[in-house]
Amino acid sequence: MERDITSGVSDVTRILKAIEQGDPQAADELLPVVYEELRKLAASRMANEAAGQTLQPTALVHEAWLRLVGKDTPKFANRAHFFAAAAEAMRRILIDNARRKRALRRGGGQQRVDLEKVDIASPSEDDQLLGVNEALDKLAAQSKSEADLVKLRYFVGMTMDEAAEALGISARTADNYWAHARAWLFHELKAQKN
Repeated sequence: MERDITSGVSDVTRILKAIEQGDPQAADELLPVVYEELRKLAASRMANEAAGQTLQPTALVHEAWLRLVGKDTPKFANRAHFFAAAAEAMRRILIDNARRKRALRRGGGQQRVDLEKVDIASPSEDDQLLGVNEALDKLAAQSKSEADLVKLRYFVGMTMDEAAEALGISARTADNYWAHARAWLFHELKAQKN
């Protein structure tokens, strides 16, 4: 199994170098190599979404891929940079989706409702996701490394070891970043509620 992982890492690195050197076919080679890993990450992330989520892991991967490669030839310094960019793309897709659904709830599809017959709902998963996103933007202004780790863990669903490897940091450093980021985000999200 270790040999397969090493082979996959070297393939990604080789393809990324070819992309950087302007090889037009290299971007087409990259998707099959990273697709399964991105799909697993998306499936892991989507498992944490609220019931009734309309976005599927495959659609999330495809949309993220389109955002990553777009019309231009993508430039990624290394595997860590690629997966950080993928995490950011997935985060933005999930946030855009939450904002769209929130806008619809707040009057986009207006319909008269008798409030006497409606129970007041608690904040939705979309509101929580948007709150985390806002707090994460503030954290990124203070510590980009910690924010990147949170993106990989929260929005992509990577394990601590996977995120540390993707960011090119030690597991111990990742643990330290995670502990600080969690405490900081806890206080920030608590302040948002007040």
